[in-house]
Amino acid sequence: MSDKKPKDKAIAKRGQKGLAKSEKQFTVASLEKAMLKEFPRKDAEEWDVMGLTVGEGALPVESVAVALDPTVEAIRKAAVLGADVLVTHHPPFLEGPKSFSPANSVAVSPGAGVWAAIRKGVALMNFHTALDVSRRAQAALPQMLGFKYTGRLVETIESSKRKGYGQICQVPETDGKPESLGHVAARCVSVFGRAPKVYGNFDGPVRVAVCALGSASNVAHGALSAGADVLVCGEVKYHDALDLSQAGLAVIELGHDVSELPLAAVLAKTLADVGVKPEAITIIDQSSNWSYPETIRL
Repeated sequence: MSDKKPKDKAIAKRGQKGLAKSEKQFTVASLEKAMLKEFPRKDAEEWDVMGLTVGEGALPVESVAVALDPTVEAIRKAAVLGADVLVTHHPPFLEGPKSFSPANSVAVSPGAGVWAAIRKGVALMNFHTALDVSRRAQAALPQMLGFKYTGRLVETIESSKRKGYGQICQVPETDGKPESLGHVAARCVSVFGRAPKVYGNFDGPVRVAVCALGSASNVAHGALSAGADVLVCGEVKYHDALDLSQAGLAVIELGHDVSELPLAAVLAKTLADVGVKPEAITIIDQSSNWSYPETIRL
């Protein structure tokens, strides 16, 4: 008996050591399903196009690329990276393309992105407005700017207190005094590396800010009614910004893509959280789509 027990234990130990740890294996369809749990269709605007738009659900997923926009260039880069899926914030179309042919841009052929995705074998998946209203996305700008979130400005249709458009934030004070609009604008330059367009008095104090990803059309006047001092957003119509600033609400316009580029990191983190191996996720850099002339040295 004394000789048998150590032998049995050794065999048991050796067997356990040889067992491989099970890893989550995704198909295109199961990856979409996992991501839709994080960004449900019911949270998206009714006009939106989201989820899997191009691709075969049954195919396996070994590698995923992430980007803000599913441009033809991004699709080609995803293919070079060996990605089976390109996950983006924006959709490849809001209305179905009427023609499909090879081109470098949808400006030349409306279906150029769809054509490229099919030819390259890259599935396209996006989460757009469902991502916009999510807690994951809404935390992005306040955290990056060092603001303290204090409440939601516009709630979703389901009146969720955790989801919606626009965050009301408390701006940090310096020596017990509120920061000026100029200081808040400087924060934006430091964080995003781009000079924003600013409407308002640079010396004016800022205690409360409203942050909005992308277009501010659905939160701009709500920010004024809420008594905010500044609206930090991706883009706003000129006349709206002019009128708001003259009514006492300063506006810092970052650029639509500048405000939403951090969402690529949000998508990448979500993919990892649902079970995609971090080493199988690559973010495609789209931060150099445009530049200011003064940043170019001739």
